[in-house]
Amino acid sequence: MEIRHFRYFVTIAETGNITHAAEKLGMEQPPLSQQIRRLEHTLGIALFRRQARGVSLTEAGRALLPHARLILDLRRQFIEDAHGLARGEKGHLRIGLAGAVPLLPSIPFAIRQFSTIAPGVTLSLEESNTPALCEALLSYRTDITILRPPVPDQANVHVIPLLDEPTLIALPKGHPFTDVAEIHLSRLATEPLIIFPRELGPGFFDAILAAYRDAGVTPALGQQAPQIAGTIPLVAAGLGVSIVPQSLHQLHTGGVTFHKIARPAPHAALAIGVRRGEQPPLINHFISVLQQACKTHTELPDLP
Repeated sequence: MEIRHFRYFVTIAETGNITHAAEKLGMEQPPLSQQIRRLEHTLGIALFRRQARGVSLTEAGRALLPHARLILDLRRQFIEDAHGLARGEKGHLRIGLAGAVPLLPSIPFAIRQFSTIAPGVTLSLEESNTPALCEALLSYRTDITILRPPVPDQANVHVIPLLDEPTLIALPKGHPFTDVAEIHLSRLATEPLIIFPRELGPGFFDAILAAYRDAGVTPALGQQAPQIAGTIPLVAAGLGVSIVPQSLHQLHTGGVTFHKIARPAPHAALAIGVRRGEQPPLINHFISVLQQACKTHTELPDLP
């Protein structure tokens, strides 16, 4: 038996006439009648009663018709899913996000846009630090990550640059520079610098210290925060100052003011991380949407 036999059976059952069914199927009536008789012979049962003006289903034919329709539906769904997978519009995509990345407007915009153009894809999101994201990627717990380079395993993780986010200085409310719009890092040389552990984001950590060095000063390292976004509450508590990605000013912490950094100013680099090797269409499709979103949708709200 072949798929076409189920299609013949269903079409004849729906039309009640072999001649009309043959027209609908784009074939001649005699070959269709012959195929149905062969099918009945193979099954060992009669599917139709032949009548003067058409055919009607036998008891066995009525019992088997839903199964035939189900087989045709499964075939159609199989083909649709295969084509969707080939276009990167079907499947399950697990996305890892570095700390504070969801606050950058282009990232949630890209995820929403992808969900709109590929509604057949189920998205899962996980937020963590870059080393943990790379470990999850290489252990196949995630499929793609948006991280802060560099990565600990460059031999196995392919890094695709995405964007450089500007940074801001976070000061505790009431600081003498609260009303200063743009601050040079040299003016903060004696202030405790609240920063995250280097292993959580070595690229951003090093960029911050390099900016201080280029400004001609060495920062006084203060208390460490458990993650990048965790620096803001410590600043609000008056424990020091911090340099954070610009998107973090959306946290609206009442005890913190945010200020532009006069050159030299560090940037918080973001990149796409995938396992090395050829990528499936789903991942390539998401990368394309993400890259386009970061080119066209990067606006951040103005500083309060």
